Amino acid sequence: MLLEKNEEVLNDLYNQISAIIKNNKEKMVYQINHTLVDTYFLIGKVIVENEQNGNIRAEYGKELLKQLSKKLTDRFGSGFSRTGLQNMRLFYCKYKNCQPLAGNLSWSHYCYLIYIEDENERAFYEKECIHSKWSKRELKRQIDSSLFQRILLSKGNTNKKKLYELAHHGQEIKNPTDILREPYVFEFLGIPENKKLLENDLEKNLISHLSHFLMELGKGFMYVGNQFRITLDNNTHYYVDLVFYNKILKSYVLIDLKMDDMKPEYIGQMNMYVNYYNNEVKDDFDNETIGIILCKGKKEITMEYALGGLSNHVFASTYTYYIPDKEVLLNEIEKVLSKETI
Repeated sequence: MLLEKNEEVLNDLYNQISAIIKNNKEKMVYQINHTLVDTYFLIGKVIVENEQNGNIRAEYGKELLKQLSKKLTDRFGSGFSRTGLQNMRLFYCKYKNCQPLAGNLSWSHYCYLIYIEDENERAFYEKECIHSKWSKRELKRQIDSSLFQRILLSKGNTNKKKLYELAHHGQEIKNPTDILREPYVFEFLGIPENKKLLENDLEKNLISHLSHFLMELGKGFMYVGNQFRITLDNNTHYYVDLVFYNKILKSYVLIDLKMDDMKPEYIGQMNMYVNYYNNEVKDDFDNETIGIILCKGKKEITMEYALGGLSNHVFASTYTYYIPDKEVLLNEIEKVLSKETI
């Protein structure tokens, strides 16, 4: 009996002390990170102010930073390479008019963010990084795949208000259209651009890379299953390629994969799937089911007539196996913005 009591006390003490250690470790990491980011910001400020005062001239600036790097490294250890000092300088230049969100992001995160020229785009990635708790690797992937531009293009009505919202609030999921991207990027599969695949092969590849796929889909997605069978009229079977649930929208999300360009009949089929889920699967507390058809390409006029008048949330988007050309996406955004009447 005494042994059991001792064991109970031991476990209780262990749990309490473990909670204290864990909580204070998190605080220590926050404080260390906050101090590190603040230190590098101030170092960048000193470098910039000395440039402006003429103490660091262009003709020997690189050599001076190289010598400074050596002296600092000898005294304080790693972290003060010439590239590192240049990053600190750029960090101050990019954030001198707005306080960096120190403590929320690591210096490694900022080393990616400072190379984004557009302030709206940089602010978007900064907020998304904090809200979604992206690692530096995940941040790099989202920047490389032009997430900011793809979200802007996904609605088909890019405007200055949308630019402002993304920059100041990040991606807010309030409506079914907020989860869409154009195009979806599956570069993590490592499939050559022109390689022929069957729909089943693409589906298997996406499931085997599920963590990457969920990241590409965005916030709030949970995997439910694949090849979900729908039986109608007792003996007619249909299969939904991929089924997810979005906990933010509280909706099932059905995804159908197509290896060719969008056809109107694909929309009719997805509309049937959505109707079935709304009537037979979703609970009373769930919102309306969302259907997304992913295809290799789509034509604007065809989509306008095929999707027009549907009461269900059915959408069509494209996908690609490689990182899209950012300049092409920017040109598309410029085209839409240029049509806007101010």
